[in-house]
Amino acid sequence: MRHTSHKPSNKMHAHLLAGSTLLIASILPQTLRADDEIRDQFNPVRTAVTSLSIAPDARSGGMGDVGAATDPDVNSQYWNPAKYPFNISRAGFAINYTPWLRKLTSGIALLNASGYVRLGDYQALSASLRYFTLGEFTVSGNESMSVKPYELSVDAAYSRMLSEKFSAAVALRYIYSDINGHYDDNSTSGSAFAADIALYYNTYLMMGQRECQLAWGLNINNIGSKISYGDDRSYFIPTNLRLGLSYMIPLNEYNRIGFSADINKLLVPSMPLQRADESNEDYEERLNSEYYNKSSIGGIFSSFGDSERGFKGEMEEIQWSIGAEYTYNDKFTLRAGYHNESKWQGNRKYATVGAGFRMSVMSIDAGYVIATSASNPLDQTLRVSLAFDMDGIRDLFGKRR
Repeated sequence: MRHTSHKPSNKMHAHLLAGSTLLIASILPQTLRADDEIRDQFNPVRTAVTSLSIAPDARSGGMGDVGAATDPDVNSQYWNPAKYPFNISRAGFAINYTPWLRKLTSGIALLNASGYVRLGDYQALSASLRYFTLGEFTVSGNESMSVKPYELSVDAAYSRMLSEKFSAAVALRYIYSDINGHYDDNSTSGSAFAADIALYYNTYLMMGQRECQLAWGLNINNIGSKISYGDDRSYFIPTNLRLGLSYMIPLNEYNRIGFSADINKLLVPSMPLQRADESNEDYEERLNSEYYNKSSIGGIFSSFGDSERGFKGEMEEIQWSIGAEYTYNDKFTLRAGYHNESKWQGNRKYATVGAGFRMSVMSIDAGYVIATSASNPLDQTLRVSLAFDMDGIRDLFGKRR
């Protein structure tokens, strides 16, 4: 019996090619559609202890939340502690109050205290205390009880001038978070330790007949451990990279104006999203292995390239702020600014205005937030800062004697 090979005709080839094309065409759009749906999901970078990201003082709050390279002041601990050696005063102390979700409820607020002392001409020690209260809640169960959840952090920094124009600082921080007020036995309070690394450069340039001030600042803060609340998972704290630029122009002997800009990026990995063909059990397993089990240092490095939206998503994770400050005779100040966050990361977009009055002993500052999107919890919030100049107080008591 003779075997013969059978080759498909050209007509059969055409049918096979057409069938394959239709099969691929029917599958590919579904795959692309599923991938697009994943990429287009709202997926902000998630952190615990979010109160650490709230700007504490009214001066920077009145300029759109800028502060990495602005003129040094008593509240530099949050923005850039490397600025302290450039302070004119030898020591200072400030108290700040910021209400939170004011339009929705009352009792939620951030209280912040900062202080510093210069050691000679080239060094400084500084510290701050942050207390974020979530108010008081009555919880109904077997027995009604009141709970007072809160978050707290305390830190200290050492800063030193490395040259006449350049300085560096390091800060250490303890973080405590009790977000359920010890009501739920399955969840406990959490604590973490973190550090900041900061740099500041300050120089003067001639612009015509005016000697203008140019400065830049860098602060990488909350580099530290993750935090756990008694469950099997540990959560990232808001490690943040802040880079700022500032330019001050003296208009005449009594008037000057400054312009500043900051960019921020959370050095925290993006949470992977669930795929369309992935079961809940498989997703939870992948979430634990790829996200929750990742170390804080590993999360810092992976945060630059893990967005589900690719390079565009990484750029959307960057927040930017711009601000301006007009000062008259070192006594009276007017401020304005704007802060922008991508809609994929929270959509916090708001304008700010502020003012300040300074005396020899103390200064009073106020900042007001005007939201340009509906998702800003600080909308229509007035924050207040009160600062004391220790040199001015010493001089005042010296004159009285």
